Amino acid sequence: MSPMDHHEKMRLRAAAFRATRLYPGPVGELISKEILTWEEFGYRLGGTQLIMRLVDHVLQSPLTSSGEAAA
Repeated sequence: MSPMDHHEKMRLRAAAFRATRLYPGPVGELISKEILTWEEFGYRLGGTQLIMRLVDHVLQSPLTSSGEAAA
């Protein structure tokens, strides 16, 4: 499996940052760290379907004015 291109890495980093705003506290921190770890190492393992679905979810979920996920 080849390394991710710059665009893919930036997309994962954006999702990792946004996860902490979308889900404040330990849940957001865990999601953020998982995405960043995947960006650094996980792509070598293959099976990107779940992590990319998570990235899509984080990037597409609306934020409220307080920065948290809308119910």
